[in-house]
Parts: sequence; structure tokens; C-alpha cells
Amino acid sequence: MVIGLEVHAQLKTSSKLFSSSPNQFGSEPNENVNFIDSGMPGMLPVLNYGCIEKAIKTGFALDFTINKYSVFERKNYFYPDLPQGYQISQFEFPILTEGFINIDADERQKKIRIERAHLEQDAGKSIHDIDPKYSFIDLNRVGTPLLEIVSYPDLSSADEVVNYMSSLRQILMYIDVCDGNMQEGSLRADVNLSVRKPGEDLGTRCEIKNLNSFKFIRQAIEYEFQRQIEILENGGTIEQNTMLFDTSSGETRAMRSKEFSHDYRYFPDPDLLPVNITQEQIDKIKPTLEELPHEKLERYINEFKIEKNISKIIISEKDNTKVFEKMISETDVSPKVIASWLVGDIFAYVKENNFEVLDLLDRTKLIMDLLKLVSEDVISNKAGKEILPKVLSGEGNPNELVKEMGLEQVSDTSELEKIIDEALVGEDENIAKFQGGSDRVLGYFVGKCLKASKGKGNPKLINKILIEKLQK
Repeated sequence: MVIGLEVHAQLKTSSKLFSSSPNQFGSEPNENVNFIDSGMPGMLPVLNYGCIEKAIKTGFALDFTINKYSVFERKNYFYPDLPQGYQISQFEFPILTEGFINIDADERQKKIRIERAHLEQDAGKSIHDIDPKYSFIDLNRVGTPLLEIVSYPDLSSADEVVNYMSSLRQILMYIDVCDGNMQEGSLRADVNLSVRKPGEDLGTRCEIKNLNSFKFIRQAIEYEFQRQIEILENGGTIEQNTMLFDTSSGETRAMRSKEFSHDYRYFPDPDLLPVNITQEQIDKIKPTLEELPHEKLERYINEFKIEKNISKIIISEKDNTKVFEKMISETDVSPKVIASWLVGDIFAYVKENNFEVLDLLDRTKLIMDLLKLVSEDVISNKAGKEILPKVLSGEGNPNELVKEMGLEQVSDTSELEKIIDEALVGEDENIAKFQGGSDRVLGYFVGKCLKASKGKGNPKLINKILIEKLQK
């Protein structure tokens, strides 16, 4: 399997690439459309410089060469949702060239080369399922700014493609270039797939268009891979087609024969000057770049000593890191302990109660007060888990809840010694087993003492006193 991807990332700008119409999702059909978007004669496009800034930011994040000279060209084709009769894109001189991204593949890092990234405007949307006789056109999406990121054919499995897409999505969201909402079409992929026997030249590729979920990307790749192998093994040849993926049947089907670049009759757009950016403009953008996901991962592992798998969960979404880092800034509780609670009980509560992770930002102080009680052995870990949902739902202060619920841990040595002495009565056989080297017996005694203290005894202290007494 040989795969190259063309990923279309919708840029997070308030207006479109060449017009002042709002760049927003969910409006009424044809609401965000002006004379430029609708292709009215004499209407001249004006470049949104914010899109250039977003492209430069992406260039830094993905190690691209940022080209100071780039050109917008007309890509000519005719379709009802393209009112101008052409799409304004970049072809011969794109703004970004030769970048790369590292992905996890078979427990190692694999470098995926990226050939180019260029700016272009999106087309509109044709709707075929409202009326049995007519198709409808919504031009809201026309002119939406896209950054098309084109990889080399360096990918060789569905897993690698999903890892590449999720890594790319994560980076674009971290640097605030794209919101990454695949369901709304903010990030979509065209998958170019061919098959070959080991050592042979590249096969004929088919392009599967507009895949907007990791699940569908995986299904489409697996189906198309088997389809092409079956054709070749039955003596047939692969036709270079543009394919659609039917999500209901899980099958790809040919939409049209694959076009070549010359079919689009590219030529420089006479209404737009070449883009000339200065080194000074490029240098101004670099300091606005925040810490990238792989940099955060490295810092969490090395500086905070957090396990790699837990660190990966935290950095998977930028919002997670905002909450985590606010927690760290508000307490002296170990970051490792905070991370463990965050990816465990706290994220579980967020998921079960349909919270947004950022809702936690208003509650971090209370959460940290609770974790401090646990870390200082005022309450047990179990009691902390019992109080946590009440803290997260805003039902009270941890200190007050501990008193109300009677969960304060018993750490009085004399009281615990009394409980332990009573627990050891009649246990000569088990005491002898411990002294003979059986560690299991210690767990039995700790459990017995905790039960006697109605769960309020400090387990660490019980453990310590028990060992001392048993050794005597």
C-alpha cells in the first residue's frame, strides 16, 4: 500500500480569503455571501492577510521552507457550486514547500515528508437530498480560506494515515490555525492510494475524496486496498479515478476519471498580484508560536516525570494542557499526582457529565485543595474519590465536605496502635507466617485494621506501625 494525502484545513479567520463575508459555520444557507463570493462581474478579490499569517505559522510548526514569493492562480472547472467558474488556488509557486511531520509507527518515529502547502478558496455545497427532482446550492462555504497540505507518498498503512492526520490536526489546533472540527468539514482529507509488489515501481493511484473522520479514512483505505489487489490478481488493470466513499455501504466507487493538472488550465489570476512577504513579516510571526505538542510531551516527561502514556493523553487536546498547567501553578502537589487524577477520575467525570474540559478552569483551585488534603494524608485516596464529584459539580469546599461527610483520616498514633493491637489478637499463626517471610499477610492485616477503623485509618501509618509490631 502506498499513500499520499491532500489535507484541506479551514483557516480560523473571521472573514473569507478574498472577501469580507463572515467565515463561520452553521449560518442559514446563502447568508454569508457577497458579490465577490457569488462571482458577480467586475467584483475584485482582496487578499486577507490574516490567511498569510496563518500559513507562515504553519510553516514554522511543520518545518517548511516559507517562500517570500507566491502566486495565486485560477484552477478552471465548471460546477454549480463554483459561481466564478474557477477556483483561486496556488499551483506553481505555493507559499510553503518541503516540510515534514514525525508520527508514531510500529513503536518508532517515522518521518513523513510534506511536499507543499498552498492557500486556496473553498467551493460551495451542492445538496441533493432535500427534493427528489432538484438539487440545491448553498454558497456560504465559497471563498472560505483553506490551506491544502500535500504529503509525499510516504504512508503505507491505515494506521499511519490516522496517526499522521491526528498529529497534523493536533498541531494546527495548538497553533490556532484550524479548529480541527472534522464533523463540520474544517479538516478533510483526499487519500491517494496505489498498491505494488515489493521492489516494483509505483502503481496507478486512485483518489478518495473528502473524508472527514478517522473512522471513514480507515474504512475507505482498507476497502480500496483490497479492491485494487483483487483487480490486479484477477489480471485486470487499475484505472486512475477519483473515488467517493459510501459511508453506509463502506465501499468506494468511481466518481469520475482522475484529472491531471493540465486539465485545469492553471494560469496566474490577473486580478491578484503575486504575494511578496518580507523577512521582517516572517520574523514577527515566529514569537507568536506557542509550545508545540511534541515539545510539551517532552517537557512533561522530562521535567514533571510523568509517564509517557499519561502525558500523551494530556497533550492530545490543547484544552487539557491549559487545565493541567493551571492546576500545577496553584499548588505544590506533585505534577505526577495531578496528572494521574486528571486523566483518571477527573476526565471520567467530564465525559460522563458532558462537561467541556475548559469548564474545569473555574474549579482548579477547589480541585487542588482536595488533592492537597489527599497528599497530606488528611483524607484517604478513597475519600478523595468520594468527594471529587461534589467538588466538580460545585456542591462545596473540600475542607467543609470532609467535615460534613466525616471522612477525615485517623492519624493519631495511639488510637491506631490500639486498633492494631486488637487486630493482632488471636492471629499467632498469621504473625508466624509474616515472620517466616510471607508479605501477603501484611495486606491482610492492613485490611483488617482499616475495616476496624471504618475506613478512616491512615493506611501508610497503619502499615508502618504494623511492620514494627510484627517484627517484634
